[in-house]
Amino acid sequence: MSFFVLGVNHQTASVELRERVAFNPERLKDLLAVQRQHQSLNDMVVVSTCNRTEVYAMAENAEMVLDWLAHTNGIDVKQLSKHVYRYEDTQAVSHLMRVASGLDSLMLGEPQILGQVKTALSLAKDAEIVSQNLNQIFEYAFYAAKRVRSETAVGSHAVSMGYSVAQLALQVFSQPEKLTVMVVAAGEMNSLVAKHLAEMGVAKILICNRGQERAAILAQEITARVEVEIIPFDELAQHLHHADVISSCTGSLHQVISFIDVKTALKKRRYKQMLMVDLAVPRDIDPKVETLDGVYLYGVDDLQSVIDDNLAQRRQAAVEAEVMVNKLVTQLVTQQKVHEAGGTISHYREQGEQLSHEELSLALEHLTAGESPEKVLENFAHRLTQKLLHPTSMLLRNAAQHEDPSHFEWLQENLDEIFQNQRKPKSH
Repeated sequence: MSFFVLGVNHQTASVELRERVAFNPERLKDLLAVQRQHQSLNDMVVVSTCNRTEVYAMAENAEMVLDWLAHTNGIDVKQLSKHVYRYEDTQAVSHLMRVASGLDSLMLGEPQILGQVKTALSLAKDAEIVSQNLNQIFEYAFYAAKRVRSETAVGSHAVSMGYSVAQLALQVFSQPEKLTVMVVAAGEMNSLVAKHLAEMGVAKILICNRGQERAAILAQEITARVEVEIIPFDELAQHLHHADVISSCTGSLHQVISFIDVKTALKKRRYKQMLMVDLAVPRDIDPKVETLDGVYLYGVDDLQSVIDDNLAQRRQAAVEAEVMVNKLVTQLVTQQKVHEAGGTISHYREQGEQLSHEELSLALEHLTAGESPEKVLENFAHRLTQKLLHPTSMLLRNAAQHEDPSHFEWLQENLDEIFQNQRKPKSH
């Protein structure tokens, strides 16, 4: 059995193909439950996100995994194989660690992927198709991801608009738990802003959107973590003074927040500072607002500049993270080899004990027959030594005949070192 990973991601396959091989949790749960009865492929974890679908499995060969992925989704194997990447054993372990650490993500260092991989493992465990060996590999990958997060800066710099706005709010205001946030328009960008700020523990989020339906959907998504209020779009100006942070992204052709609106809001706030972020193009907020004391105004270009700088820092940190992952892969592979060797060592010791028992029985027979104890012991030591050293002699002879002389040299050096250590007097 080898450890394989086969998959498609944003680098190897189109959105259309990724959609065809994607799994939702309900369908995957049913498929894995059936897979438990499979004779040759029943030790696997499937990771499926918007940017990737990957199968991690202990299997006889990679073709088994490819066939499963293709046939399960009704895709021709030859067609899918053109877009699939595959790794085995050490490379597969390295890939899993890189995925869990966010080093293989479309957005370098993004944190969501670790939770998605953990969920995938949990789903496979519920279906009882995860062996102890496969589980150990995943747990070690989670350990690697934690190390990368805590010991490198690969995930510490904001590289998305939504997250950047949230981080900006934390820089301007020292107590997020007291903040009231207003998102003007409840589209994808502001939804991310609202979710990030809700996770950071702000006090309240005001949602101001032209349509009530979209505002209600966003409110439902975040209401478990923060107090939410929906405001009619035509009452935007009247509620500006309630907000410490305002993020606007309407897609309107005209400005929706005027200089006078903000000036009035500031007066009502007794000039308590405001952070205003204009994510719209064309702009939603009158640029002259920046001249008002107590207002911090940021536009798309300002944030993009920060994001570009942060992404460069992430890429630099990723080099350090890659080195760390490589070291951790080596550690895991070494641990596995030692564990596997344990069985061989145990078997070898059992054979030695058996040989010792046989020779001891023979020696006792000779002593019972009245032979000289000195002669019996001498024969016992000679025969046992010959039998125990025979495998080593065979290995040396085979290594000496090998085309690569380094095999013999390595074996000779290590045996010499072992014998020297055995001859050293032990301290008491």
